[in-house]
Amino acid sequence: MIRCIRRAAALCLLLLAALIVNAGRVMVVEAGPLNDDPANRRIAIGRYAQPRGEILVDGKPVTGSRDSGQQLRWERTYRQGPLYAPLTGHASQTYGTTLVEDAEDAVLAGTEPMLAPLPLLNGLTRGREPGGDVVTTIRATMQETAFRGLAGKRGAVVAVEPATGRILALVSSPSYDPGVLSGTGPGVRQAWERLNSAPGRPMLNRALRQTYPPGSTFKIVTAAAALDAGVVRDVDAPTDTPDPFVLPGTRQVLPNEAEGCGDASLAYALQWSCNTVMAGLGVEVGLPGMVDAVERFGFNDTALRVPSWVARSTFDREMSPDQLALSSIGQFDTTATPLQMAMVAAAVANNGEIARPHLVDRTTTSGGATVERTARRAYRQAMNPSTALRLQELMVRAVEDGTGKNAAVPGARVGGKTGTAQHGFGNTGTPYAWFIAWAQGEDSARPAVAVAVVVEDAEASRTDISGGGSAAPIAKAVMEEALRLEAEGRR
Repeated sequence: MIRCIRRAAALCLLLLAALIVNAGRVMVVEAGPLNDDPANRRIAIGRYAQPRGEILVDGKPVTGSRDSGQQLRWERTYRQGPLYAPLTGHASQTYGTTLVEDAEDAVLAGTEPMLAPLPLLNGLTRGREPGGDVVTTIRATMQETAFRGLAGKRGAVVAVEPATGRILALVSSPSYDPGVLSGTGPGVRQAWERLNSAPGRPMLNRALRQTYPPGSTFKIVTAAAALDAGVVRDVDAPTDTPDPFVLPGTRQVLPNEAEGCGDASLAYALQWSCNTVMAGLGVEVGLPGMVDAVERFGFNDTALRVPSWVARSTFDREMSPDQLALSSIGQFDTTATPLQMAMVAAAVANNGEIARPHLVDRTTTSGGATVERTARRAYRQAMNPSTALRLQELMVRAVEDGTGKNAAVPGARVGGKTGTAQHGFGNTGTPYAWFIAWAQGEDSARPAVAVAVVVEDAEASRTDISGGGSAAPIAKAVMEEALRLEAEGRR
């Protein structure tokens, strides 16, 4: 009898051990796949069981949460949604997350282990802390100025602090209210369909994820390449470039919009935007030299994050000489995001070095304790410091007495470059208007801001749209606000 009891007890212990092992297998080995299973409703319910953390601009939240009373309880809300959509993106119970809402989702949702007082223990228990906050680098008044400047036209504005890489304004137009996508149900699906079919593509982040032919703003990159390579040693010396200029190996003549470009100097070519001079210099630098130079600025980089991913700006690595000539003036297959061209201006302003651009200053717990701070990091040395100093002078000349006069700010040192980029079949599309610039206050030791503006308004006539006329006034307003904020911060 005792022997039977012992055997029964042993069998029960074995079964109990099997249950414990199986429970451990489910909780440890299969936890990930079960959590990721779309049929697991518990994960979604848990995700929206508490309010999401906030995204802050100038210390104030531009996001919020609303108790829906539904099973997926807390829905995301947005203050001034269209203004900040290119920064925040959306957090939708139906369509997921984008931009900062996506890149910092673990902090905002409360699943980041470092939010817990004891991070290691929290990671083992898979606990969820109150959602943390994301403090951005955006300045509210600069964002508003850029948004008003575009006034609903298709285009984008990016402003960065050259010395640190902090993104101070990030605007894409037209925009949308991310709040209409927050919940579930027919209304959200209808809003999604409406936004995706809208002709202006309001959910496209033109600042980070749309590439354009940069046109004559790219001449700054070509000028840097020519100076670094020693192709140009005296910026005021004639370049021996004929006008008209025949593209190498073809009979195609490259025209100039400006006068006096025949045999013009590099200084004159940037001041008045001579196509022929800059195309000739690009050919003289050669394809290997140009590729090396443009990639130091960040072109062809597929890994840039701010922390959201950024579309690759392109410069072909294989081209014929005539294609290289066109690429050297920002045409052919050369494309750039507005962020990339802001980085070009920042490189000139920051003595040739590009600081890694970033949108998030720090993340915090719901109580305000810092979880992680974004350190200033170098991205690329785009050109020699001496080249940057010469380009600063030439860009200032273009604003003081050249194509960029509309960007001049009284009492400040401003350098800029206009661009009018052709596109479409046979270049019949309305040209994109570009302007890149940087500004330094009269009492400042270094430039406060670098900015890129692109306007692609399809309703403007070809004669009305130009970098100096359409984009430069927007850049001027943004730079004025940056200088005002800098002066205010010194008081």
